[in-house]
Amino acid sequence: MNLLIRNGKSVVNFVCFMLIVFGGSVHSRGLLSSQDRPKPSNAAPFARWLVSQSSWGVLSTIAEDLGGAPFGNVVSFSDGLPNEGKGIPYFYLTSLDPTARYALKDHRSSFTLSEYPLGTCGKIDPEEPTCSKITLTGKLNELDAKSEEAETAKKALFAKHPDMKKWPKDHSFQVYKLDIEEIFMINFYGGPKPLTVDEYLRSGMNKVTAIM
Repeated sequence: MNLLIRNGKSVVNFVCFMLIVFGGSVHSRGLLSSQDRPKPSNAAPFARWLVSQSSWGVLSTIAEDLGGAPFGNVVSFSDGLPNEGKGIPYFYLTSLDPTARYALKDHRSSFTLSEYPLGTCGKIDPEEPTCSKITLTGKLNELDAKSEEAETAKKALFAKHPDMKKWPKDHSFQVYKLDIEEIFMINFYGGPKPLTVDEYLRSGMNKVTAIM
């Protein structure tokens, strides 16, 4: 008993240390972080990695009632089943929320992701070029609820975001897809990487190379 009391401070310090180490390891990376970070020079695989590993971002639509100003909203998404991402973002949205309501009138949209939430940027500021960010611009379209694509997308969304299954049925959530037309990505110094939509979509995750 006396030994325990004498060493009480050491025990507390050890417990705190273990919580920091293991707690940090759990929360410092994204939900699907089993893939290694590609080399920044490999633009297409890097972009696919960033999208696949991310679980949320800022989806911007055109706000008609705000004079056509862009309206950004934090939304969850999935581009496929864990570690099987196809690169196309799918969303589970309700028209009770402005984002879906705006998209139904004007499909022009952009979706922005940052690497920072994944925990792979270290302690640098999220705006630093080496902490990557990507903006996918295109058209946000509601999928036919009875289509095979909608069913596949819903499985991918529920796999990444289990809570979605519990969202209110009377809110009429539907699956939306961002049809990508332009890609803007910065993942290192020297400005945005030249990257076409075709290069991005054709770059499977099996082509991802190891971290530098």
